[in-house]
Amino acid sequence: MSTESRNSLKSKVEQFPKKPGIYFFKNKKGKVVYIGKARSLKDRVTSYFLSSADSKVHNILSETSDIDFILTDSEKEAAFLENNFVQQYQPKFNLRLKDDKSFPYLKINLQEEYPSVSLTRRVKPDHSRYFGPFNPPNQAKKTIHLLNRYFGIRNCKEEIPGKRKRPCLEYELNLCSAPCVNYISKSEYKERVENALLFLEGKSQKLLKVLRNKMKEAADHQDYEQAAHWRDLIHTIEEIKEKPKLTSTQQENKDIFGFFKENGRAALYVFIMRKGKVRESRSILVPETKGMSTQKILSSQLEQYYQSHQIPEKILLPFTPEKNFQLIQNFSKKRGKKVDIRSPQRGKNKRLVNLAQSNAKAVLTQKSGDLNPLSELKNILGLESLPQRIEGFDISNIGGQESVASLVVFEEGAPDKDQYRKYKIKTVQGADDAASIYEVIHRRYQRLLRENQTFPQLILVDGGKPQLSAASKALEDLQWTNLPVISIAKKEELIYTPFVKNGISLDRHSPALKLVQMVRDEAHRFAISFHRKRREKQSFSSPLEQVPGIGKKKKAALLSRYKTLKNIQKAPPKELAQIIGPRTAHELKKRLKKKEAPTP
Repeated sequence: MSTESRNSLKSKVEQFPKKPGIYFFKNKKGKVVYIGKARSLKDRVTSYFLSSADSKVHNILSETSDIDFILTDSEKEAAFLENNFVQQYQPKFNLRLKDDKSFPYLKINLQEEYPSVSLTRRVKPDHSRYFGPFNPPNQAKKTIHLLNRYFGIRNCKEEIPGKRKRPCLEYELNLCSAPCVNYISKSEYKERVENALLFLEGKSQKLLKVLRNKMKEAADHQDYEQAAHWRDLIHTIEEIKEKPKLTSTQQENKDIFGFFKENGRAALYVFIMRKGKVRESRSILVPETKGMSTQKILSSQLEQYYQSHQIPEKILLPFTPEKNFQLIQNFSKKRGKKVDIRSPQRGKNKRLVNLAQSNAKAVLTQKSGDLNPLSELKNILGLESLPQRIEGFDISNIGGQESVASLVVFEEGAPDKDQYRKYKIKTVQGADDAASIYEVIHRRYQRLLRENQTFPQLILVDGGKPQLSAASKALEDLQWTNLPVISIAKKEELIYTPFVKNGISLDRHSPALKLVQMVRDEAHRFAISFHRKRREKQSFSSPLEQVPGIGKKKKAALLSRYKTLKNIQKAPPKELAQIIGPRTAHELKKRLKKKEAPTP
Protein backbone atom coordinates (compact mmCIF):
# COMPACT_ATOMS: atom_id res chain seq x y z
CA MET A 1 0.00 0.00 0.00
CA SER A 2 1.37 3.43 -0.94
CA THR A 3 1.81 6.15 1.68
CA GLU A 4 -0.85 8.21 -0.12
CA SER A 5 -3.42 5.38 0.03
CA ARG A 6 -2.58 4.63 3.66
CA ASN A 7 -3.05 8.27 4.68
CA SER A 8 -6.32 8.45 2.75
CA LEU A 9 -7.68 5.41 4.60
CA LYS A 10 -6.46 6.73 7.97
CA SER A 11 -8.25 9.99 7.29
CA LYS A 12 -11.46 8.09 6.53
CA VAL A 13 -11.18 5.94 9.67
CA GLU A 14 -10.81 9.07 11.82
CA GLN A 15 -14.43 9.83 10.90
CA PHE A 16 -15.67 6.43 12.12
CA PRO A 17 -18.00 6.54 15.16
CA LYS A 18 -16.92 5.30 18.58
CA LYS A 19 -19.77 2.79 18.58
CA PRO A 20 -20.00 -1.02 18.34
CA GLY A 21 -20.29 -2.70 14.97
CA ILE A 22 -18.45 -4.68 12.31
CA TYR A 23 -15.94 -3.38 9.77
CA PHE A 24 -14.92 -4.50 6.27
CA PHE A 25 -11.57 -4.26 4.50
CA LYS A 26 -12.10 -4.30 0.71
CA ASN A 27 -9.64 -4.62 -2.17
CA LYS A 28 -9.61 -2.45 -5.30
CA LYS A 29 -12.24 -4.67 -6.94
CA GLY A 30 -14.62 -4.12 -4.05
CA LYS A 31 -14.19 -7.68 -2.74
CA VAL A 32 -14.21 -8.10 1.05
CA VAL A 33 -10.87 -9.49 2.26
CA TYR A 34 -11.39 -9.19 6.03
CA ILE A 35 -14.27 -8.65 8.47
CA GLY A 36 -13.94 -7.84 12.17
CA LYS A 37 -16.06 -6.72 15.11
CA ALA A 38 -15.47 -3.90 17.58
CA ARG A 39 -16.77 -2.28 20.74
CA SER A 40 -15.56 1.04 19.28
CA LEU A 41 -15.21 1.05 15.50
CA LYS A 42 -12.94 4.09 15.41
CA ASP A 43 -10.55 2.82 18.09
CA ARG A 44 -10.37 -0.73 16.74
CA VAL A 45 -9.82 0.11 13.06
CA THR A 46 -7.35 2.90 13.92
CA SER A 47 -5.19 0.27 15.66
CA TYR A 48 -4.54 -1.37 12.28
CA PHE A 49 -2.49 1.65 11.24
CA LEU A 50 -0.12 1.57 14.23
CA SER A 51 3.52 0.82 13.46
CA SER A 52 3.44 -2.10 15.91
CA ALA A 53 0.75 -3.97 13.94
CA ASP A 54 1.59 -7.64 13.25
CA SER A 55 2.29 -9.34 9.91
CA LYS A 56 -1.33 -10.37 9.38
CA VAL A 57 -2.41 -6.74 9.65
CA HIS A 58 0.28 -5.69 7.14
CA ASN A 59 -0.96 -8.38 4.72
CA ILE A 60 -4.55 -7.17 5.09
CA LEU A 61 -3.60 -3.54 4.53
CA SER A 62 -1.49 -4.43 1.50
CA GLU A 63 -4.66 -5.58 -0.30
CA THR A 64 -7.00 -2.92 1.07
CA SER A 65 -8.37 -0.03 -0.99
CA ASP A 66 -11.41 0.82 1.13
CA ILE A 67 -12.81 0.28 4.63
CA ASP A 68 -16.50 0.33 5.55
CA PHE A 69 -18.62 -0.51 8.60
CA ILE A 70 -22.07 -1.42 9.94
CA LEU A 71 -23.31 -0.11 13.28
CA THR A 72 -24.87 -2.44 15.88
CA ASP A 73 -26.40 -1.80 19.30
CA SER A 74 -23.83 -3.84 21.23
CA GLU A 75 -20.56 -5.71 20.90
CA LYS A 76 -22.51 -8.93 21.38
CA GLU A 77 -24.77 -8.10 18.44
CA ALA A 78 -21.64 -7.29 16.43
CA ALA A 79 -20.30 -10.80 17.12
CA PHE A 80 -23.44 -12.37 15.64
CA LEU A 81 -23.36 -10.07 12.61
CA GLU A 82 -19.65 -10.72 12.06
CA ASN A 83 -20.40 -14.45 12.03
CA ASN A 84 -23.20 -14.03 9.46
CA PHE A 85 -21.14 -11.84 7.11
CA VAL A 86 -18.03 -14.02 7.28
CA GLN A 87 -20.14 -17.04 6.30
CA GLN A 88 -21.61 -15.05 3.40
CA TYR A 89 -18.43 -13.45 1.99
CA GLN A 90 -15.76 -16.01 3.04
CA PRO A 91 -13.04 -13.30 3.29
CA LYS A 92 -9.48 -14.31 2.49
CA PHE A 93 -7.99 -13.28 5.85
CA ASN A 94 -10.76 -14.58 8.15
CA LEU A 95 -9.55 -17.99 9.28
CA ARG A 96 -12.46 -18.68 11.64
CA LEU A 97 -16.27 -18.49 11.46
CA LYS A 98 -16.30 -19.60 7.79
CA ASP A 99 -18.50 -22.64 8.41
CA ASP A 100 -22.12 -22.48 9.52
CA LYS A 101 -21.51 -23.85 13.01
CA SER A 102 -20.18 -20.96 15.02
CA PHE A 103 -22.81 -20.19 17.68
CA PRO A 104 -25.13 -22.77 19.31
CA TYR A 105 -28.92 -22.72 19.68
CA LEU A 106 -31.24 -24.39 22.19
CA LYS A 107 -33.78 -26.78 20.72
CA ILE A 108 -37.01 -27.77 22.49
CA ASN A 109 -38.28 -30.81 20.58
CA LEU A 110 -42.07 -30.36 20.65
CA GLN A 111 -42.56 -33.47 18.51
CA GLU A 112 -41.80 -35.64 21.55
CA GLU A 113 -44.50 -36.61 24.02
CA TYR A 114 -42.20 -35.38 26.80
CA PRO A 115 -40.16 -32.64 25.04
CA SER A 116 -36.40 -32.55 25.68
CA VAL A 117 -33.90 -29.70 25.47
CA SER A 118 -30.62 -30.02 23.56
CA LEU A 119 -27.83 -28.05 21.89
CA THR A 120 -27.73 -27.68 18.12
CA ARG A 121 -25.75 -25.68 15.56
CA ARG A 122 -28.45 -25.53 12.89
CA VAL A 123 -32.04 -24.34 12.82
CA LYS A 124 -34.35 -26.64 10.86
CA PRO A 125 -38.04 -26.29 9.88
CA ASP A 126 -39.05 -29.31 12.02
CA HIS A 127 -41.75 -27.71 14.24
CA SER A 128 -39.35 -27.56 17.20
CA ARG A 129 -38.74 -24.32 19.09
CA TYR A 130 -35.28 -22.80 18.77
CA PHE A 131 -33.67 -20.12 20.94
CA GLY A 132 -30.41 -18.28 20.41
CA PRO A 133 -27.83 -18.04 19.04
CA PHE A 134 -25.76 -17.90 22.25
CA ASN A 135 -22.55 -15.92 22.65
CA PRO A 136 -20.35 -16.94 24.40
CA PRO A 137 -21.25 -20.54 23.47
CA ASN A 138 -20.99 -21.86 27.06
CA GLN A 139 -24.00 -19.66 27.90
CA ALA A 140 -26.13 -22.23 26.06
CA LYS A 141 -24.95 -25.00 28.41
CA LYS A 142 -25.66 -22.81 31.44
CA THR A 143 -29.17 -22.21 30.12
CA ILE A 144 -29.81 -25.96 29.68
CA HIS A 145 -28.61 -26.49 33.26
CA LEU A 146 -31.06 -23.81 34.39
CA LEU A 147 -33.94 -25.47 32.50
CA ASN A 148 -33.01 -28.83 34.03
CA ARG A 149 -32.82 -27.51 37.61
CA TYR A 150 -35.74 -25.08 37.74
CA PHE A 151 -38.21 -26.64 35.30
CA GLY A 152 -37.24 -30.31 35.40
CA ILE A 153 -36.92 -30.45 31.59
CA ARG A 154 -35.00 -33.52 30.49
CA ASN A 155 -31.91 -33.30 28.23
CA CYS A 156 -31.60 -37.01 27.47
CA LYS A 157 -32.68 -39.17 24.52
CA GLU A 158 -34.38 -41.76 26.72
CA GLU A 159 -37.41 -43.45 25.15
CA ILE A 160 -40.68 -42.78 27.00
CA PRO A 161 -42.21 -45.15 27.91
CA GLY A 162 -39.08 -47.29 28.06
CA LYS A 163 -37.58 -50.16 30.03
CA ARG A 164 -36.03 -48.08 32.82
CA LYS A 165 -37.20 -49.06 36.32
CA ARG A 166 -35.39 -46.37 38.30
CA PRO A 167 -34.53 -42.74 37.48
CA CYS A 168 -30.97 -41.83 36.49
CA LEU A 169 -28.44 -39.68 38.35
CA GLU A 170 -29.88 -36.51 36.81
CA TYR A 171 -33.00 -36.95 38.94
CA GLU A 172 -30.93 -37.51 42.10
CA LEU A 173 -29.12 -34.21 41.36
CA ASN A 174 -32.46 -32.39 40.93
CA LEU A 175 -31.76 -31.83 37.23
CA CYS A 176 -34.76 -33.76 35.82
CA SER A 177 -38.35 -34.57 36.80
CA ALA A 178 -37.92 -38.22 35.65
CA PRO A 179 -40.84 -38.59 33.18
CA CYS A 180 -39.16 -41.83 32.01
CA VAL A 181 -40.35 -43.63 35.21
CA ASN A 182 -43.66 -41.73 35.52
CA TYR A 183 -42.53 -39.53 38.45
CA ILE A 184 -44.43 -36.68 36.79
CA SER A 185 -47.70 -36.69 34.88
CA LYS A 186 -47.89 -35.75 31.22
CA SER A 187 -50.06 -32.68 31.95
CA GLU A 188 -47.71 -31.39 34.66
CA TYR A 189 -44.64 -31.90 32.45
CA LYS A 190 -46.41 -30.06 29.64
CA GLU A 191 -47.08 -27.13 32.01
CA ARG A 192 -43.38 -27.04 32.96
CA VAL A 193 -42.41 -26.95 29.28
CA GLU A 194 -44.78 -24.04 28.69
CA ASN A 195 -43.25 -22.14 31.64
CA ALA A 196 -39.76 -22.89 30.33
CA LEU A 197 -40.75 -21.49 26.92
CA LEU A 198 -42.05 -18.32 28.57
CA PHE A 199 -38.72 -17.98 30.37
CA LEU A 200 -36.75 -18.47 27.12
CA GLU A 201 -38.94 -15.85 25.45
CA GLY A 202 -37.70 -13.34 28.04
CA LYS A 203 -40.67 -13.36 30.46
CA SER A 204 -38.51 -14.07 33.50
CA GLN A 205 -38.98 -11.26 36.05
CA LYS A 206 -40.60 -13.51 38.66
CA LEU A 207 -37.81 -16.09 38.39
CA LEU A 208 -35.14 -13.39 38.73
CA LYS A 209 -36.76 -12.13 41.92
CA VAL A 210 -36.69 -15.66 43.45
CA LEU A 211 -33.04 -16.15 42.49
CA ARG A 212 -31.97 -12.78 43.92
CA ASN A 213 -33.61 -13.71 47.22
CA LYS A 214 -31.78 -17.06 47.20
CA MET A 215 -28.46 -15.30 46.49
CA LYS A 216 -29.02 -12.84 49.35
CA GLU A 217 -30.03 -15.64 51.71
CA ALA A 218 -26.89 -17.66 50.87
CA ALA A 219 -24.69 -14.59 51.36
CA ASP A 220 -26.32 -13.83 54.73
CA HIS A 221 -25.44 -17.38 55.84
CA GLN A 222 -21.87 -16.83 54.52
CA ASP A 223 -22.35 -19.61 51.99
CA TYR A 224 -20.46 -17.63 49.38
CA GLU A 225 -20.00 -20.53 46.97
CA GLN A 226 -23.75 -21.04 46.74
CA ALA A 227 -24.30 -17.27 46.48
CA ALA A 228 -21.88 -17.16 43.54
CA HIS A 229 -23.84 -20.02 41.94
CA TRP A 230 -27.10 -18.00 42.13
CA ARG A 231 -25.26 -14.90 40.89
CA ASP A 232 -24.04 -16.74 37.77
CA LEU A 233 -27.54 -18.05 37.04
CA ILE A 234 -28.98 -14.53 37.39
CA HIS A 235 -26.32 -13.24 34.99
CA THR A 236 -27.19 -15.99 32.50
CA ILE A 237 -30.91 -15.16 32.63
CA GLU A 238 -30.25 -11.44 32.13
CA GLU A 239 -28.04 -12.19 29.11
CA ILE A 240 -30.73 -14.43 27.63
CA LYS A 241 -33.13 -11.49 27.79
CA GLU A 242 -30.83 -9.60 25.37
CA LYS A 243 -31.90 -11.33 22.17
CA PRO A 244 -29.99 -10.86 18.88
CA LYS A 245 -31.87 -8.58 16.50
CA LEU A 246 -30.17 -9.50 13.25
CA THR A 247 -30.67 -13.26 13.61
CA SER A 248 -34.08 -14.94 13.77
CA THR A 249 -34.88 -18.56 14.63
CA GLN A 250 -38.07 -18.27 12.55
CA GLN A 251 -36.07 -18.39 9.29
CA GLU A 252 -37.70 -15.17 8.05
CA ASN A 253 -37.07 -13.49 4.69
CA LYS A 254 -37.37 -9.73 4.99
CA ASP A 255 -35.69 -6.42 4.12
CA ILE A 256 -35.31 -3.80 6.87
CA PHE A 257 -34.96 -0.19 5.70
CA GLY A 258 -33.68 2.87 7.51
CA PHE A 259 -34.00 6.44 6.20
CA PHE A 260 -32.24 9.69 7.07
CA LYS A 261 -32.49 13.10 5.41
CA GLU A 262 -30.41 16.23 5.99
CA ASN A 263 -29.35 19.34 4.05
CA GLY A 264 -31.14 18.38 0.84
CA ARG A 265 -29.65 14.89 0.76
CA ALA A 266 -31.00 11.56 1.96
CA ALA A 267 -29.71 8.05 2.61
CA LEU A 268 -31.42 4.68 2.83
CA TYR A 269 -29.89 1.63 4.46
CA VAL A 270 -31.25 -1.88 4.07
CA PHE A 271 -30.51 -5.02 6.07
CA ILE A 272 -31.23 -8.12 3.96
CA MET A 273 -32.42 -11.04 6.10
CA ARG A 274 -32.70 -14.43 4.39
CA LYS A 275 -33.55 -17.66 6.22
CA GLY A 276 -33.41 -15.81 9.52
CA LYS A 277 -29.95 -14.25 9.13
CA VAL A 278 -28.78 -10.81 8.02
CA ARG A 279 -25.82 -11.61 5.80
CA GLU A 280 -25.95 -8.63 3.44
CA SER A 281 -26.69 -4.92 3.61
CA ARG A 282 -26.76 -2.06 1.12
CA SER A 283 -26.73 1.73 1.27
CA ILE A 284 -28.47 4.09 -1.15
CA LEU A 285 -27.57 7.78 -1.44
CA VAL A 286 -30.05 10.34 -2.75
CA PRO A 287 -27.99 13.54 -3.12
CA GLU A 288 -30.74 15.81 -4.44
CA THR A 289 -34.09 15.84 -2.61
CA LYS A 290 -35.25 19.46 -2.92
CA GLY A 291 -39.00 19.79 -3.22
CA MET A 292 -39.61 16.11 -2.42
CA SER A 293 -41.32 14.83 0.71
CA THR A 294 -39.70 12.03 2.70
CA GLN A 295 -42.66 9.79 1.80
CA LYS A 296 -42.15 10.44 -1.92
CA ILE A 297 -38.37 9.88 -1.72
CA LEU A 298 -38.88 6.57 0.07
CA SER A 299 -41.53 5.40 -2.40
CA SER A 300 -39.39 6.35 -5.43
CA GLN A 301 -36.26 4.68 -4.05
CA LEU A 302 -38.15 1.47 -3.21
CA GLU A 303 -39.46 1.27 -6.77
CA GLN A 304 -35.95 1.72 -8.19
CA TYR A 305 -34.34 -0.68 -5.72
CA TYR A 306 -36.69 -3.58 -6.43
CA GLN A 307 -36.30 -3.28 -10.19
CA SER A 308 -32.98 -5.11 -9.79
CA HIS A 309 -33.24 -6.87 -6.40
CA GLN A 310 -35.20 -9.81 -5.05
CA ILE A 311 -38.49 -8.91 -3.37
CA PRO A 312 -38.92 -10.71 0.00
CA GLU A 313 -42.17 -11.65 1.70
CA LYS A 314 -41.85 -8.79 4.20
CA ILE A 315 -40.47 -5.23 3.94
CA LEU A 316 -40.04 -3.17 7.13
CA LEU A 317 -39.95 0.62 6.80
CA PRO A 318 -39.46 3.53 9.24
CA PHE A 319 -42.65 5.23 8.01
CA THR A 320 -45.39 4.71 5.43
CA PRO A 321 -44.25 5.71 1.93
CA GLU A 322 -46.28 7.53 -0.70
CA LYS A 323 -48.60 5.23 -2.70
CA ASN A 324 -48.09 2.44 -0.19
CA PHE A 325 -51.07 0.38 -1.38
CA GLN A 326 -49.88 0.64 -4.99
CA LEU A 327 -46.38 -0.50 -3.95
CA ILE A 328 -47.87 -3.55 -2.22
CA GLN A 329 -49.88 -4.43 -5.33
CA ASN A 330 -46.93 -3.97 -7.72
CA PHE A 331 -44.44 -5.87 -5.58
CA SER A 332 -46.90 -8.70 -4.91
CA LYS A 333 -47.58 -9.05 -8.65
CA LYS A 334 -43.87 -9.07 -9.47
CA ARG A 335 -43.08 -11.60 -6.72
CA GLY A 336 -46.07 -13.82 -7.49
CA LYS A 337 -47.04 -13.87 -3.80
CA LYS A 338 -48.35 -11.34 -1.33
CA VAL A 339 -45.75 -8.87 -0.01
CA ASP A 340 -46.24 -7.41 3.46
CA ILE A 341 -45.01 -3.79 3.71
CA ARG A 342 -45.28 -2.32 7.18
CA SER A 343 -43.89 0.31 9.53
CA PRO A 344 -43.54 -1.39 12.95
CA GLN A 345 -44.28 0.66 16.06
CA ARG A 346 -42.93 -1.66 18.75
CA GLY A 347 -41.11 -4.91 19.45
CA LYS A 348 -38.15 -6.56 17.72
CA ASN A 349 -39.07 -5.28 14.25
CA LYS A 350 -39.12 -1.70 15.52
CA ARG A 351 -35.66 -2.19 17.04
CA LEU A 352 -34.44 -3.58 13.72
CA VAL A 353 -35.71 -0.52 11.84
CA ASN A 354 -34.12 1.77 14.44
CA LEU A 355 -30.77 0.04 13.84
CA ALA A 356 -31.18 0.52 10.08
CA GLN A 357 -32.00 4.19 10.78
CA SER A 358 -28.71 4.60 12.70
CA ASN A 359 -26.80 3.15 9.76
CA ALA A 360 -28.61 5.40 7.26
CA LYS A 361 -27.54 8.42 9.30
CA ALA A 362 -23.95 7.12 9.48
CA VAL A 363 -23.94 6.59 5.70
CA LEU A 364 -25.03 10.17 5.01
CA THR A 365 -22.36 11.49 7.37
CA GLN A 366 -19.59 9.12 6.31
CA LYS A 367 -20.21 9.12 2.55
CA SER A 368 -19.98 12.89 2.21
CA GLY A 369 -16.25 12.50 1.61
CA ASP A 370 -16.71 9.44 -0.59
CA LEU A 371 -18.90 11.41 -3.01
CA ASN A 372 -15.98 13.63 -4.01
CA PRO A 373 -15.13 11.56 -7.14
CA LEU A 374 -18.78 11.66 -8.23
CA SER A 375 -19.07 15.38 -7.51
CA GLU A 376 -15.84 16.09 -9.37
CA LEU A 377 -16.99 13.99 -12.32
CA LYS A 378 -20.32 15.80 -12.38
CA ASN A 379 -18.59 19.20 -12.47
CA ILE A 380 -15.98 18.20 -15.07
CA LEU A 381 -18.53 16.69 -17.45
CA GLY A 382 -21.26 19.26 -16.75
CA LEU A 383 -23.78 16.58 -15.77
CA GLU A 384 -27.24 17.48 -14.48
CA SER A 385 -26.96 15.07 -11.53
CA LEU A 386 -24.36 12.96 -9.75
CA PRO A 387 -23.41 9.86 -11.79
CA GLN A 388 -24.46 7.49 -9.01
CA ARG A 389 -24.92 4.70 -11.54
CA ILE A 390 -22.19 4.28 -14.15
CA GLU A 391 -22.26 1.54 -16.78
CA GLY A 392 -18.95 0.63 -18.42
CA PHE A 393 -18.36 -1.33 -21.67
CA ASP A 394 -15.36 -3.02 -23.28
CA ILE A 395 -14.76 -5.26 -26.31
CA SER A 396 -12.38 -8.24 -26.37
CA ASN A 397 -11.20 -10.28 -29.37
CA ILE A 398 -8.02 -11.61 -30.95
CA GLY A 399 -7.83 -11.21 -34.72
CA GLY A 400 -11.58 -10.69 -34.80
CA GLN A 401 -12.22 -14.20 -33.43
CA GLU A 402 -14.74 -14.89 -30.65
CA SER A 403 -15.53 -11.18 -30.24
CA VAL A 404 -17.31 -10.46 -26.95
CA ALA A 405 -18.38 -7.44 -24.88
CA SER A 406 -18.67 -6.78 -21.17
CA LEU A 407 -20.95 -4.52 -19.15
CA VAL A 408 -20.02 -3.55 -15.58
CA VAL A 409 -22.15 -1.47 -13.24
CA PHE A 410 -20.87 0.90 -10.54
CA GLU A 411 -23.32 2.15 -7.93
CA GLU A 412 -22.17 5.13 -5.83
CA GLY A 413 -18.60 4.58 -6.98
CA ALA A 414 -18.46 0.87 -6.13
CA PRO A 415 -18.88 -2.20 -8.40
CA ASP A 416 -22.22 -4.03 -8.22
CA LYS A 417 -21.25 -7.41 -9.65
CA ASP A 418 -24.80 -8.79 -9.50
CA GLN A 419 -25.63 -6.46 -12.41
CA TYR A 420 -22.65 -7.31 -14.66
CA ARG A 421 -23.55 -8.70 -18.10
CA LYS A 422 -21.73 -10.54 -20.93
CA TYR A 423 -22.46 -10.23 -24.65
CA LYS A 424 -21.44 -12.27 -27.69
CA ILE A 425 -21.06 -9.95 -30.69
CA LYS A 426 -23.50 -11.12 -33.38
CA THR A 427 -23.48 -8.62 -36.26
CA VAL A 428 -19.81 -7.66 -36.65
CA GLN A 429 -17.26 -9.60 -38.70
CA GLY A 430 -13.59 -9.24 -37.79
CA ALA A 431 -11.88 -6.94 -35.29
CA ASP A 432 -14.04 -3.82 -35.47
CA ASP A 433 -14.25 -2.48 -31.92
CA ALA A 434 -16.27 0.61 -32.87
CA ALA A 435 -18.95 -1.43 -34.67
CA SER A 436 -19.02 -3.88 -31.78
CA ILE A 437 -19.52 -1.00 -29.32
CA TYR A 438 -22.43 0.23 -31.47
CA GLU A 439 -24.04 -3.21 -31.36
CA VAL A 440 -23.76 -3.77 -27.61
CA ILE A 441 -24.84 -0.21 -26.68
CA HIS A 442 -27.85 -0.48 -28.99
CA ARG A 443 -28.82 -3.91 -27.62
CA ARG A 444 -28.40 -2.84 -23.99
CA TYR A 445 -30.45 0.35 -24.06
CA GLN A 446 -33.04 -0.87 -26.52
CA ARG A 447 -33.82 -3.54 -23.94
CA LEU A 448 -33.89 -1.06 -21.03
CA LEU A 449 -36.27 1.13 -23.01
CA ARG A 450 -38.49 -1.83 -23.86
CA GLU A 451 -38.61 -3.06 -20.26
CA ASN A 452 -38.81 0.44 -18.72
CA GLN A 453 -35.73 -0.27 -16.58
CA THR A 454 -33.48 2.17 -14.71
CA PHE A 455 -30.96 4.04 -16.88
CA PRO A 456 -27.49 5.07 -15.70
CA GLN A 457 -26.45 8.68 -15.17
CA LEU A 458 -23.27 8.00 -17.18
CA ILE A 459 -22.03 5.52 -19.83
CA LEU A 460 -18.31 4.82 -20.18
CA VAL A 461 -16.72 2.95 -23.10
CA ASP A 462 -13.13 1.79 -23.25
CA GLY A 463 -11.36 3.46 -26.20
CA GLY A 464 -10.94 6.77 -27.98
CA LYS A 465 -12.96 8.90 -30.38
CA PRO A 466 -14.13 6.05 -32.71
CA GLN A 467 -15.62 4.09 -29.82
CA LEU A 468 -17.24 7.25 -28.40
CA SER A 469 -18.77 8.10 -31.79
CA ALA A 470 -20.15 4.58 -32.16
CA ALA A 471 -21.75 4.69 -28.71
CA SER A 472 -23.25 8.14 -29.36
CA LYS A 473 -24.65 6.97 -32.73
CA ALA A 474 -26.29 3.94 -31.08
CA LEU A 475 -28.02 6.19 -28.53
CA GLU A 476 -29.00 8.65 -31.27
CA ASP A 477 -30.62 5.85 -33.28
CA LEU A 478 -32.60 4.94 -30.17
CA GLN A 479 -33.62 8.63 -29.87
CA TRP A 480 -31.92 8.82 -26.48
CA THR A 481 -29.48 11.70 -26.99
CA ASN A 482 -29.66 13.11 -23.45
CA LEU A 483 -27.85 10.14 -21.89
CA PRO A 484 -24.23 11.22 -21.10
CA VAL A 485 -21.54 9.01 -22.65
CA ILE A 486 -17.75 9.28 -22.45
CA SER A 487 -14.70 7.22 -23.42
CA ILE A 488 -11.20 6.92 -22.01
CA ALA A 489 -8.08 6.17 -24.05
CA LYS A 490 -5.51 3.93 -22.36
CA LYS A 491 -2.20 5.53 -23.42
CA GLU A 492 -2.86 9.20 -22.69
CA GLU A 493 -5.65 8.54 -20.12
CA LEU A 494 -7.68 11.26 -21.87
CA ILE A 495 -11.43 11.41 -21.26
CA TYR A 496 -13.35 12.08 -24.47
CA THR A 497 -16.86 13.54 -24.57
CA PRO A 498 -19.01 14.58 -27.55
CA PHE A 499 -18.51 18.23 -26.57
CA VAL A 500 -14.74 18.42 -25.93
CA LYS A 501 -12.83 17.92 -29.20
CA ASN A 502 -9.35 17.15 -27.88
CA GLY A 503 -10.34 15.32 -24.75
CA ILE A 504 -10.05 16.16 -21.02
CA SER A 505 -6.74 15.61 -19.25
CA LEU A 506 -7.05 15.25 -15.47
CA ASP A 507 -4.39 15.22 -12.79
CA ARG A 508 -3.28 11.63 -12.19
CA HIS A 509 -4.25 11.97 -8.51
CA SER A 510 -7.77 13.17 -9.38
CA PRO A 511 -10.48 11.12 -7.59
CA ALA A 512 -12.67 11.45 -10.71
CA LEU A 513 -9.93 10.04 -12.95
CA LYS A 514 -9.30 7.17 -10.54
CA LEU A 515 -13.00 6.29 -10.56
CA VAL A 516 -13.14 6.36 -14.38
CA GLN A 517 -10.01 4.20 -14.56
CA MET A 518 -11.51 1.77 -12.07
CA VAL A 519 -14.68 1.36 -14.18
CA ARG A 520 -12.59 1.00 -17.38
CA ASP A 521 -10.21 -1.56 -15.82
CA GLU A 522 -13.07 -3.60 -14.39
CA ALA A 523 -14.87 -3.69 -17.75
CA HIS A 524 -11.60 -4.75 -19.42
CA ARG A 525 -10.96 -7.48 -16.83
CA PHE A 526 -14.49 -8.84 -17.18
CA ALA A 527 -14.33 -8.83 -21.00
CA ILE A 528 -10.94 -10.57 -21.06
CA SER A 529 -12.18 -13.22 -18.62
CA PHE A 530 -15.23 -13.97 -20.79
CA HIS A 531 -13.19 -14.00 -23.99
CA ARG A 532 -10.64 -16.39 -22.50
CA LYS A 533 -13.39 -18.86 -21.59
CA ARG A 534 -14.82 -18.64 -25.11
CA ARG A 535 -11.38 -19.27 -26.65
CA GLU A 536 -10.73 -22.25 -24.39
CA LYS A 537 -14.04 -23.75 -25.39
CA GLN A 538 -13.36 -23.05 -29.08
CA SER A 539 -9.83 -24.49 -28.94
CA PHE A 540 -11.33 -27.66 -27.55
CA SER A 541 -14.29 -27.88 -29.91
CA SER A 542 -12.77 -27.03 -33.33
CA PRO A 543 -10.55 -30.14 -33.84
CA LEU A 544 -13.36 -32.39 -32.62
CA GLU A 545 -15.84 -30.97 -35.12
CA GLN A 546 -13.51 -32.00 -37.98
CA VAL A 547 -13.65 -35.69 -37.03
CA PRO A 548 -16.36 -37.71 -38.86
CA GLY A 549 -18.74 -39.31 -36.41
CA ILE A 550 -18.42 -36.66 -33.66
CA GLY A 551 -21.55 -34.60 -33.39
CA LYS A 552 -22.93 -32.36 -30.65
CA LYS A 553 -23.71 -35.16 -28.20
CA LYS A 554 -20.34 -36.89 -28.48
CA LYS A 555 -18.50 -33.59 -28.33
CA ALA A 556 -20.43 -32.68 -25.15
CA ALA A 557 -19.60 -36.08 -23.64
CA LEU A 558 -15.88 -35.60 -24.37
CA LEU A 559 -15.98 -32.05 -23.01
CA SER A 560 -17.63 -33.23 -19.81
CA ARG A 561 -15.14 -36.08 -19.30
CA TYR A 562 -11.77 -34.68 -20.39
CA LYS A 563 -12.02 -30.85 -20.30
CA THR A 564 -8.97 -30.33 -22.61
CA LEU A 565 -7.51 -31.78 -25.84
CA LYS A 566 -4.34 -32.64 -23.95
CA ASN A 567 -6.33 -34.95 -21.69
CA ILE A 568 -7.92 -36.62 -24.72
CA GLN A 569 -4.46 -37.22 -26.23
CA LYS A 570 -3.44 -39.00 -23.02
CA ALA A 571 -6.65 -41.05 -22.76
CA PRO A 572 -6.43 -44.82 -23.55
CA PRO A 573 -8.09 -45.75 -26.89
CA LYS A 574 -10.36 -48.30 -25.15
CA GLU A 575 -11.64 -45.61 -22.81
CA LEU A 576 -12.40 -43.26 -25.71
CA ALA A 577 -14.08 -46.13 -27.59
CA GLN A 578 -16.57 -46.55 -24.76
CA ILE A 579 -17.69 -42.94 -25.25
CA ILE A 580 -17.59 -42.39 -29.03
CA GLY A 581 -17.15 -45.89 -30.51
CA PRO A 582 -14.00 -47.75 -31.69
CA ARG A 583 -13.83 -46.40 -35.26
CA THR A 584 -14.41 -42.78 -34.25
CA ALA A 585 -11.93 -43.11 -31.39
CA HIS A 586 -9.28 -44.47 -33.75
CA GLU A 587 -9.86 -41.62 -36.22
CA LEU A 588 -9.76 -39.01 -33.43
CA LYS A 589 -6.46 -40.38 -32.07
CA LYS A 590 -4.96 -40.39 -35.57
CA ARG A 591 -5.91 -36.77 -36.23
CA LEU A 592 -4.74 -35.54 -32.85
CA LYS A 593 -1.41 -37.33 -33.32
CA LYS A 594 -1.01 -35.69 -36.73
CA LYS A 595 -1.93 -32.29 -35.26
CA GLU A 596 0.68 -32.78 -32.52
CA ALA A 597 3.50 -33.76 -34.90
CA PRO A 598 6.05 -30.96 -35.62
CA THR A 599 6.00 -29.35 -39.05
CA PRO A 600 9.12 -30.38 -41.11
